[in-house]
Amino acid sequence: MTNLYALLQQHFPADRSQPVLETPEGRRMSYAELEAGSGRIARLLTDCGVQPGDRVAAQIEKSPEALLLYLAVLRAGGVYLPLNTAYKGGEVSYFLEDAEPRVLVCTPDNETILRPAAGKAGVGTLLTLGEAGDGSLLERSRGLDPDTGIVTRGDDDLAAILYTSGTTGRSKGAMLSHGNLGSNTLTLRDTWGFTAEDVLIHALPIFHTHGLFVATHCVLLSGSRMLFVNRFDADTVLDLMPRATAMMGVPTFYTRLLASPRLTREACAHIRLFVSGSAPLLADTFKEFEARTGHRILERYGMTETTMNTSNPLNGERIAGTVGFPLPGVEIRIADEDGRALPQGEVGVLEVKGPNVFRGYWRQPEKTAAEFRKDGFFITGDVAMIDTRGYIHIVGRAKDLIISGGFNVYPKEIELLIDGMDGVQESAVIGVPHPDFGEAVVAVVKRAGGGTEISAEAIQTTAKAELANFKVPKKVFFVDELPRNTMGKVQKNLLRDRFKDSFSSAA
Repeated sequence: MTNLYALLQQHFPADRSQPVLETPEGRRMSYAELEAGSGRIARLLTDCGVQPGDRVAAQIEKSPEALLLYLAVLRAGGVYLPLNTAYKGGEVSYFLEDAEPRVLVCTPDNETILRPAAGKAGVGTLLTLGEAGDGSLLERSRGLDPDTGIVTRGDDDLAAILYTSGTTGRSKGAMLSHGNLGSNTLTLRDTWGFTAEDVLIHALPIFHTHGLFVATHCVLLSGSRMLFVNRFDADTVLDLMPRATAMMGVPTFYTRLLASPRLTREACAHIRLFVSGSAPLLADTFKEFEARTGHRILERYGMTETTMNTSNPLNGERIAGTVGFPLPGVEIRIADEDGRALPQGEVGVLEVKGPNVFRGYWRQPEKTAAEFRKDGFFITGDVAMIDTRGYIHIVGRAKDLIISGGFNVYPKEIELLIDGMDGVQESAVIGVPHPDFGEAVVAVVKRAGGGTEISAEAIQTTAKAELANFKVPKKVFFVDELPRNTMGKVQKNLLRDRFKDSFSSAA
């Protein structure tokens, strides 16, 4: 396999004047413009000193130009490092110091805030890109030669690093190669039946796997087009449905569509496929969506380290509460703590092996080794079961991962912040059911004796200043003691049970 961009380009339509994306505001970009725009930015990156294997970090809003930047990094042989736009300065500083990118691209509004962090991390060039296409990235690339060629890359060469939080509190960079992403995209295109006739509603962010790789690559690898929406809005998506054939979303998208009286069979009549992922889809949501629209949502299962692993069938029965079968070329097993495969029907840890599985964690060889079995299976940390028909059921998580609105939240990072606040002795952060977000972040706090009597509002205010909004506890509860087992470990299962109905009446 070659450079991922070259693979995608091989499947662009012969007529490059065909549109690759449209925005709700009426802007169109053709495949020819995509090639030329990414070529000019690739030329600029090379002029800025980007060599094959160099990282290019980006914390920018979703826009057509942001997509051009990603493709430009691939063309230049660089390694793309997308950062969640909700991350605050301190969080971004960690990523820059850990990944040591050659170039950082941020929004014009954040340039002043991030320049000191970029300097400290040794970033050679800081460029800006705004949601409206403003900033130095396009200014400096305008007029450059777009015919830059494509740097040769092999299957094992890195294409991207995506940071995923760790249970110890600090994020770790999952290294994804050109082979990882290329093989998975080819499989998904064929498994989900994407052709040049498809029109995808793309309302996902493009700083994580689902929006950047799964959705975008399926379009480019089939020579189709997408309706490119900056952020999800139920009315906007419903307006676009008559012009689309497919939509990918997180469960929150579907619950918000269900809240609209405009969601009907007629509204969805032109859509052939609804896909859900990034968080578990509640069976009730699946059933209600089918009753309202006649469509059975296709749920699949993936993670940052592996992209997609399983999928319910395109042609066949899609069962609520399951994530379907292993994708072609992907091996799945349910194992015990020692990695021994368990019989069908037993619950254990889901392990995966295949060309989609990442190369390891950036500069963390010991952590990488600990997450792989000797026979090459990656230990996902998800607890699952395979039923008698072969459908895979994700029944829980071995780790304390919370998935809120499709975003991964690891409690330790939040607990460390709360525990450092005056008036707090100790905290435990858990996820509890929420009708909109799937899970909501909740903090259970034991106040420090004799100190300041800290309030829930004070904890949330401090958290909002330091953390991305999706990590901020939606509720804070105070307890006299945190429940512990005989080994002294906090029993979060008891806390989850105690506070499970905290949002039962939430809108």
